[in-house]
Amino acid sequence: MPAKSQAQQRAAGAALAAKRGEISKSELKGASKEMYKSMTEKELEDFASTKHKNLPEHKD
Repeated sequence: MPAKSQAQQRAAGAALAAKRGEISKSELKGASKEMYKSMTEKELEDFASTKHKNLPEHKD
């Protein structure tokens, strides 16, 4: 399932980095923290791999 906004894509990327141990999970805030807790690494990869082009900054 692709991300629906650029903000969602970035949050998924941060959560994915924490899952992989590239950053500390204590650095996560808000949506990325919730994504870290509730999503698998594969789900996060799907969201994070979405291209920014033609995505709104935030979903209405």
